[in-house]
Amino acid sequence: MTKTELVDQMAKDAEISKAAAMKALNSFTTNVTKALKKKSGKVTLVGFGTFSKIRRKARTGRNPQTGETMKIKACNAVRFKAGKALKDSVK
Repeated sequence: MTKTELVDQMAKDAEISKAAAMKALNSFTTNVTKALKKKSGKVTLVGFGTFSKIRRKARTGRNPQTGETMKIKACNAVRFKAGKALKDSVK
């Protein structure tokens, strides 16, 4: 499902305009991003899942084209853990 398809479905389900659905989706993504930028960096949606920020350590990798080893810097990454209701509905 693309963003456009999601907005269309949200508008249909909530009986609102597509413009209002787009604003709602943009607000959601913006606020999740802001929350993950904070030091604690965690957003929990009960029944759906949890977005959390993790720190990846620096490590050694390999360039698949040349086979040459290279250093990969430490960085922040986002992890999503699905909630029980989401897991059960997907089975």
